[in-house]
Amino acid sequence: MKNLIIAISGKSGCGNTTVSRLTAEALNYRLINYTFHNLALEMGLPFEELCRRAEDDPQYDYLVDEKQLAFTRGGGCLLASRLAIWLCKEADLKVFLTAPPEVRAARIHRREGGRPEEVLAQTLKRDQHDHDRYQKLYGIDNNDYAFADLIIDTQDKDPPRIVGLILGAIQEKQNSVE
Repeated sequence: MKNLIIAISGKSGCGNTTVSRLTAEALNYRLINYTFHNLALEMGLPFEELCRRAEDDPQYDYLVDEKQLAFTRGGGCLLASRLAIWLCKEADLKVFLTAPPEVRAARIHRREGGRPEEVLAQTLKRDQHDHDRYQKLYGIDNNDYAFADLIIDTQDKDPPRIVGLILGAIQEKQNSVE
């Protein structure tokens, strides 16, 4: 594969992290998944403190997003973030992973524990919070992803199958260019 930029987005619990990691490995691409955790480490701040500051100051979101995009220069990478397909305009393939809230909450529950009904409520609350935040910061409606090159409903697919679909789309895209 030539030095493409692949962008993968999706809401919490869709399999973004796993699928992005496995796809980057299959392509032998750099995985870019720069988050508030990374920024907090670089700034020498506790993660919770950075999140608290970010609630009132958008500079932290902008900084994370700018760094992510800077890391994509030169291609040969996979950008994994909630907003990757919206912010990375030059991505060669934009993939959105989706699944119903109940499926996503069940996955989060298996990963993190807690009471299932509380995890579902928190998942729905996070979805709304993220939506409101992205609208405020960028005017992005993260419920409108129809423009993505590939939309994959992950509820009945395991990560290797999803990776296969993405690799197939990359191959198709490269064949259409040649």
